Amino acid sequence: MKTIYFIVNPKARNGYCLKIWEQIERQLKIEQIPYLAFFTEYPGHAKKIASQVVTKNKEQKLIIAVGGDGTMHDVMNGIVNDKNTTLGFIPGGSGNDFSRGFHIPSDPVEALKVILRLMKQEPLPIDIGKVTMDDGAKHFFINNMGAGFDAIISYEVNQSRMKALLNKFSLGRLVYVFFLLKKIFTYKTATIDLSIDGNKHIFEQTWFVTVSNQPYYGGGMKIAPSAEPDDGLFDITVVHQLSRLKLLLVFISVFWGKHIHFKEVKTFKGKVILIQSPESLYVHADGEHIGSTPLSIHLQGKAVGVLSRRRGKEKIDMKERDSNDFC
Repeated sequence: MKTIYFIVNPKARNGYCLKIWEQIERQLKIEQIPYLAFFTEYPGHAKKIASQVVTKNKEQKLIIAVGGDGTMHDVMNGIVNDKNTTLGFIPGGSGNDFSRGFHIPSDPVEALKVILRLMKQEPLPIDIGKVTMDDGAKHFFINNMGAGFDAIISYEVNQSRMKALLNKFSLGRLVYVFFLLKKIFTYKTATIDLSIDGNKHIFEQTWFVTVSNQPYYGGGMKIAPSAEPDDGLFDITVVHQLSRLKLLLVFISVFWGKHIHFKEVKTFKGKVILIQSPESLYVHADGEHIGSTPLSIHLQGKAVGVLSRRRGKEKIDMKERDSNDFC
């Protein structure tokens, strides 16, 4: 068996990810799996490590991100131009939406066992998104990106000490709810000029626009119920002309994907998206702040291979899958 590369974020989930890694490492030694582990030391370090791994090793290889969605985001951005790398993920963060969308168990040892089985199969080639900012900077996303209300919530959550506090009690997901309630009464909606594959739309009093590659974001919210990561299309969700009170109802329903039935929620599919607004809006990619509007998004078809049980790659035990939905 070839050496597996692990990129571990020891600070994920307020440091609990380090204990998760200890469990994984014990299992690797028991099963005599050859591996190399690298530990991140600062934001963006995972991208640098992943880039160095692919630069030094041109052969087929497997890189496993151990941490949260931000860790997976950075690792993916580090290997995006290397066709000889397969990605895997062991959830160790507070949100873990990648594991939900790609059917990876929430238990780290079970996730490792699934990865070791999936290594014997061909990886699932998935689409990713390339975001080009107004200044020419480029960022790639694997789960989703958003502009507006959801992006400013993501930004404040990541800057907050409250997230670390709640993570101590395994309540990290609640921090999103807290900041939603905090910002909902002060946030100013905006007019958004949205172009999807050349078709232009103007949305007034817009709360946010989200472009999704898989269903989940924000710690389990099913923002794009029909999104598939390998269908060659993004799912676009626009929430506009909605009262503050009704927005609360939308966010409650989004955990079950029922928000799409509100008349103020518009959904589209497309490959090339342009987002502009009279005032700059916060923008996130996989929950990480990357700048502000205007920007363009281009789908990169089947650009990355991942180890996933999605789309029948491996039969999913329903009990295990249900528990994963609430990891």
